[in-house]
Amino acid sequence: MKRWLGLLLAIFCAAPSAHAHLMNTGFGPFYDGLTHLFVTPEDLLPVVALALLAGLRGPQFGRAVLFVLPAAWLVGATAGIFSHVSLTPPVVSAVVTIACGALVAVDRPLCLWMVVGGAVLLGLLHGSLNGFELGRQNSIGLTVVGTGVALFVLVALLAGQVTAVRAAWARIAVRVAGSWIAASGLLLLGWIVRRG
Repeated sequence: MKRWLGLLLAIFCAAPSAHAHLMNTGFGPFYDGLTHLFVTPEDLLPVVALALLAGLRGPQFGRAVLFVLPAAWLVGATAGIFSHVSLTPPVVSAVVTIACGALVAVDRPLCLWMVVGGAVLLGLLHGSLNGFELGRQNSIGLTVVGTGVALFVLVALLAGQVTAVRAAWARIAVRVAGSWIAASGLLLLGWIVRRG
């Protein structure tokens, strides 16, 4: 029994340090940034909702979000890296997720500037949070570029597919996905409020 406890203690002591917000793939900082978006639900859900919203609104909206969101995310990440202060409290992240999901669910016509403004806001807020977390790591630039590439690819795929949707049932399925994202945001908000 003592041997097992000694082995267990040795395993715990040999464990590498944990990083709360970062993904470590072992392939380098670019791939860490690339995969970070897909394993962080508080970042992924509002991005998916915004891509779905842009796709529902049409090709012009999809193209605008495709270029504006990664650029705003990179600017926000840069600000977060150099400010050394988290500019985005977790409650804001949950509220943004709820808002983006709800906009997809209601599927109301929106102006282009409103959707682009939402992309800028989302990119700056979540980018600054990521930048703050990344500020303590090496090879920050490659990690941020990896995240930007992941954003570009995700928005291109989702918005492009939703733009091509013509059947009424498929459009309803996209709206249902938006409602699920909004519900996930509500769960996240409840968890944050209960924990805080």
